[in-house]
Amino acid sequence: MASKQSTVASFVEAAPPGELSNVVADIKALAPNEVQSLEPAFKKYNEEQYTTVKVPGSSGAVLISAYNALADGRYYDSASQTSFEVDHASQKASNPQSHPLDSPNADLIHSLHKSFSTTASEHFPSSTIGIYPSDSTIALLLVANKYSPQNFWNGRWRSTYLFSPASNTLTGTIKVDVHYYEDGNVRMSASKKVEVAVGSGAEGVVRAIGKAENAFQEELNKAFGALAEGSFKGLRRQLPVTRQRVEWEKVGGYRLGKDIGGR
Repeated sequence: MASKQSTVASFVEAAPPGELSNVVADIKALAPNEVQSLEPAFKKYNEEQYTTVKVPGSSGAVLISAYNALADGRYYDSASQTSFEVDHASQKASNPQSHPLDSPNADLIHSLHKSFSTTASEHFPSSTIGIYPSDSTIALLLVANKYSPQNFWNGRWRSTYLFSPASNTLTGTIKVDVHYYEDGNVRMSASKKVEVAVGSGAEGVVRAIGKAENAFQEELNKAFGALAEGSFKGLRRQLPVTRQRVEWEKVGGYRLGKDIGGR
């Protein structure tokens, strides 16, 4: 049987996009003694979800991942060549320091930053990218968040690609996570693996990424259309003859013929 600590940690690690603070508030109310032991869970969540932070002195957001983690617990940004500390519980960055990019592919990484940033801004209303040397490959990461709590939904798009300059191959995964919670609790999680040969140079890499992501978006659109006209339509409760929603909490007091039938 899982321990109480591991159970509570699993709630943090599985928090829907944009709702970590709500999950933590529930934990504080239900298991306050476990909050102090959640640092590893916060770290895992931030790295896996590509949480973005604002580094003091930086003009834009920087994402957190295992790809830009340093041995001393700090993280770095290859674009600004800065390292920084992170408080994983509060998702705040601090103590920036110079961190020059040390990689034989430094010029290619800078070119990828420029091309990938341009493409991301064209396809996402708001997004953050990160590009980092990773062994013999280059990791290209993207996260795009869309939060609409007033409409009871939040969503996140994450892309992870590994480009090999030696073989001009690109492999990776695209993930989409959406949570809808008005009068219910529906969560959609979808992913797609990518493996393609690409043209040389930054433009060839980014062009292949754009093509893969557009194809995945089209697949999602077709799937949503099929669900709306099929499974979801079959599950949807039909309106009564009054064409108004039934107030189910008051159903015990309805007079069937008059209040529901309208007669």
